[in-house]
Amino acid sequence: MAISSSLRKALIGASGAGAIAIATVLVPSQEGTELTPYKDVGGVWTVCSGVTGKDVIPGKVYTKQECDKLLQKHLQVFASSVERSVKVPMSEYQEAALISFSYNVGTYAFEHSSVLRNLNAGRYQQACDGLRQWKYVNKRVVAGLVNRREVEREICLWGE
Repeated sequence: MAISSSLRKALIGASGAGAIAIATVLVPSQEGTELTPYKDVGGVWTVCSGVTGKDVIPGKVYTKQECDKLLQKHLQVFASSVERSVKVPMSEYQEAALISFSYNVGTYAFEHSSVLRNLNAGRYQQACDGLRQWKYVNKRVVAGLVNRREVEREICLWGE
């Protein structure tokens, strides 16, 4: 799946404001936004744009403003992980793609991934291409993850 022209424009519009600003556009485009908590394909309670954890209260209906605030709060955790873990220079687009990836798979998975190892070894193309491997839930390929990884890979390669 290629990046839509509207998403491309929104991402370019966020350029210069930093990786978190770009990720703030990217993550909801990939996650969607649900104001009522639901169980995701892995059975995890989720709300807004992929928020999980103690901030999710089953049965509560969230406002758009609450969702925006939760997204900012949660993105900070993943941005910190990316900033702490990556030891080589990266563009704000590469960083945003990695924040989105980490947001989806979790900090532990990101920090122990071949994506990070390849990146830190200076193998940018291999690292970005490696995002494609992360398309499984319970050993099954999930089409939504295939699409998401293609978008993240393309944005990751914008930094090349």
